[in-house]
Amino acid sequence: MRYPLEPDHEVMQQLARDVVDRAIAFVDTLRDHPASLAGVSAEELLNLQRRLLQPPPEQPQEFQALLDRVEEASRAAVETAGPSYLAYIPGGGLFAGALADFYARVTNRYVGMAATAPGLVALEWSVVRWLAEIVGMPAQGGGVLFSGGSIANFAGVVAARERLGETIADGTVYLTEEAHQSVGKAVRLAGLPLEALRVVPCGRDLRMDPEALADMVAQDRRSGSRPFLVVAAAGTTNTGVVDPLPAVADVAEREGLWFHVDAAYGGFFLLTERGRAVLRGIERADSVTLDPHKSLFAPYGTGALVVRDLGALRAAHAVSGHYLQDLGEQEVPDFADLGPELTRELRGLRIWLPLHLYGVAAFREALDEKLDLAQHAYRRLAAEPSLDLPWHPSLSIVALRVRAKDPHNSDALTRAILERVNAGRRVFLSSTVVEGRFTLRLAILAHRSHQDRVDEAVDAIIAAARAVTAG
Repeated sequence: MRYPLEPDHEVMQQLARDVVDRAIAFVDTLRDHPASLAGVSAEELLNLQRRLLQPPPEQPQEFQALLDRVEEASRAAVETAGPSYLAYIPGGGLFAGALADFYARVTNRYVGMAATAPGLVALEWSVVRWLAEIVGMPAQGGGVLFSGGSIANFAGVVAARERLGETIADGTVYLTEEAHQSVGKAVRLAGLPLEALRVVPCGRDLRMDPEALADMVAQDRRSGSRPFLVVAAAGTTNTGVVDPLPAVADVAEREGLWFHVDAAYGGFFLLTERGRAVLRGIERADSVTLDPHKSLFAPYGTGALVVRDLGALRAAHAVSGHYLQDLGEQEVPDFADLGPELTRELRGLRIWLPLHLYGVAAFREALDEKLDLAQHAYRRLAAEPSLDLPWHPSLSIVALRVRAKDPHNSDALTRAILERVNAGRRVFLSSTVVEGRFTLRLAILAHRSHQDRVDEAVDAIIAAARAVTAG
């Protein structure tokens, strides 16, 4: 009897070879891929989607034809893997990390409970402990890998919520307008009302005002609320700004608040000397969100939460089931007890393999390069009279807009720069709103982005600025 779901050795070899050949060809040509979908008509995209929105057939199809279809679908996308992705917070997707994922998915081990795959859980736990050590967590600290910063922030909020006990409606959470939207979402998912969120004012530097934080906490206590959590940013998505972590930590310690730091973007700059200086104070956090799929260049779907006290994370998430009674305890923890997932994929291998294959120094050098490139881009753009760069980059994001007396005119001209640059499809930039003003972002983080492409982006921005402001 033939079992088509169980291919033999030769078939597996051929299937794998076909995929790997295409993957290598993709990487080899990345530098010349269009950076975005600018110029692709809505009709073209709609027709593509309609072709792809077909149910699976009853009978088998030819593998190469299916790969052709996958490639067609993949080409209709912003090129997040290439050197031109300078928008949002770039990812990267190391090739070694993808190979690790391939192996992990073929072997398909269950790693929610340590007893079912103790070796691989130990391997992943070694990654988690390394992350905790980078941040400065004590020996009793640890954490868990998630699909991204959103779930990590959620798990951090849930752990902090334990301080409120069973009644949580009167709890209050403190963050700034610059906080990532996933933090507010996490607070809602954790069962608190929108009224629980307190937006702490920022200074002109877009950093949290610790004195304002202390005043708001005191006022809430007087009104009968229960302050329990403050969330600081270690690299905001908008401009890369880092909140004054030591001063916020002082308030949190004095007021008995759980101190959570969202370092999804900026956390791995701790590997560099400059990053450690900018992120001083993060070691005092109760919990920290990190995103290896950002500044550690892992494939998407790789986030982390590390905590000072692993027991607090376990107390917030652990639930037992009789059907698991046959599984004994191991030296390493059960990841299912540390977060919302029971069934989970092996995420640690996609971090472990590149770190061991290339060495930590390679990642430190890459991150130092990004800091250098941000300073280089800032200096060049700041020298252009038509541009306004209100904030010196804290890490690797450069924010800019057109210099104009009328803010409305500045917004329109800045938007025109964005449209001109992205229309060229050589680089891809994004925008945001800061202090009510339309602002461009040059986010330099992808491991394939080097000075040649950054200079190309800067040249395009300057040329567009001069064109839209002429006359």
